[in-house]
Amino acid sequence: HAPLPEELVVDGAPTTGHCDLTALSDLTIGVWEHSPGVSRDVEADEVFVVLTGDATVAFDDGSPSIDLRPGSLVRLYAGQRTTWTVRETLRKVFIT
Repeated sequence: HAPLPEELVVDGAPTTGHCDLTALSDLTIGVWEHSPGVSRDVEADEVFVVLTGDATVAFDDGSPSIDLRPGSLVRLYAGQRTTWTVRETLRKVFIT
């Protein structure tokens, strides 16, 4: 894990970490974690499944926020601006 850049942190002192597991064609599959806290991000095209944790991702464009819990399946689109509120360390498997 590494601290997030100060300009991305909204509240707390969240850290993130990831491990790329494999690549298939032009896709990457990996695991990503975010510790408790609130941060902003600009998304890449991604599909993920939550393994552990409790969080909410809100979208700056006014789209409905998504509660994230184990088993949540989510599709994010490149360029979406988001705010991640992580209450319990979030771990997900992603495909980008």
